[in-house]
Amino acid sequence: MNYIEQKFNKKSQKGEFLVPLFNIISDIVAIEASFLLAYWLRFYFTPLVDIFPFAGEIPPLQGYIQLSLMVIPVWILVFQARKMYRTKRVVFIFDEFFLIGRLATFGIIFSFGLIFFYRVFPYSRLVFLLIWMISIILITLGRYAVLKYEKNLYNKGKSFKDALIVGNTQTALDIYNNFQNHKYAGFKIAGFIEDDNFSGTGFMPDNARLGSYSNIVELIQEHNIETVLVTIPSHEHDKLLDLMKACEGENVEFLMVPDFLEVITSSVRVQEIDGIPFLKIKSIPMNIWNRILKRAFDFLFALSVMLVSSPLFIMLSLLVKLSSKGPVFYKQERLSMTGKKFYMIKFRSMHDNAEKSTGAVYVKKGDSRYTSIGEFLRKYSLDELPQFLNVLKGEMSIVGPRPEREHFINMFKNKIPKYLDRHRVKCGITGWAQVNGLRGSDSSIEKRIEYDIYYIEHWSIIFDLKIIIKTIKEMFFSKAAF
Repeated sequence: MNYIEQKFNKKSQKGEFLVPLFNIISDIVAIEASFLLAYWLRFYFTPLVDIFPFAGEIPPLQGYIQLSLMVIPVWILVFQARKMYRTKRVVFIFDEFFLIGRLATFGIIFSFGLIFFYRVFPYSRLVFLLIWMISIILITLGRYAVLKYEKNLYNKGKSFKDALIVGNTQTALDIYNNFQNHKYAGFKIAGFIEDDNFSGTGFMPDNARLGSYSNIVELIQEHNIETVLVTIPSHEHDKLLDLMKACEGENVEFLMVPDFLEVITSSVRVQEIDGIPFLKIKSIPMNIWNRILKRAFDFLFALSVMLVSSPLFIMLSLLVKLSSKGPVFYKQERLSMTGKKFYMIKFRSMHDNAEKSTGAVYVKKGDSRYTSIGEFLRKYSLDELPQFLNVLKGEMSIVGPRPEREHFINMFKNKIPKYLDRHRVKCGITGWAQVNGLRGSDSSIEKRIEYDIYYIEHWSIIFDLKIIIKTIKEMFFSKAAF
């Protein structure tokens, strides 16, 4: 097989063809099924008909089917415009759910507009409401099935994209280890290359070194590389231009991983005031209306949780009281927004006065200070249930950077860049760092700060809902919890 044939006979093409095709078929079936099911529920499902009686003759199903055949291509084009049919979409399914909800809303609005030009008979508004709700559910379920199929391909070593890492940095090592352990990401790392003049010890394993920047083209051809992952630091980006110039004519994609400097400056925006352009390099995370919205959401959510979990709350209180001597609740001073102090409430999971002899120390796996019920409470985050009381009092939020003690804040504030920026919003019961496995003393504090800053810069109610849903998953399946 010659070189040209190899370029178009990559093993990843099976997945690149089948996964988008299955997603398209799944969406078409789901949308059509939504029309049919909504029609049946409106006109033939007795409980719904009793609540919303229909006067006159039942309209023929054919009219709704004809309308569905006209709107389905538009829905598919809208999905394609939002890149919903690309491969390597290893996403959290509820990310899909929220996006599908927005796209389905657009689809229904388009359908309403279409019936003004295609009015075979008076269409039922209730049918369209049902189509909207049902389509979101069915499309999400179909995409979940395709997502599982795609992940299964990668877990079996099929349809991988062969990738090459450029750079010998800590970021390069993190990516290498991540893709080695997470096969479902769909990438197979052939190895890495480093600068021709590289003289340091580096971070990547020696057995993964393929060569240097100067022979990148030969390595791309030899290993049939489809993706080049660039991890070089920002001050060496002039070398990236040389690499891309050398690879002209090669059918490969370049993906660059931003280093920490680029991450913390990613929020730069241009703002014009009185005709003068200003670069906004730091902004207030939430305006007053967003703060009101987040506070209303926090209060209602916390109140609902406390009402629903009240039997569990009482049962855990009894277990803590009976398992060891001491109070049921453990109160500890923490710092929240702008360094304001408050007392965070938790179910006591350790023996009373556990830090009397050690002072402030992080909890470790297998900590001897746990009570008989304490380790179970910590593992499933049940010890944090009373923190919803802090939320109701306005001291905490549902989602935000985790609150820290003043001792540790003073320890890290001058060592870790942007550490104090995490105090620009209220601390939370859960956070973006925690749902990404960064919890406990074994996790990187620097990484946690990066995730906290990302959350602050990209806050939205939808983002909060996503983190809450992922938190529920982490409570039961997290390997980092102890």
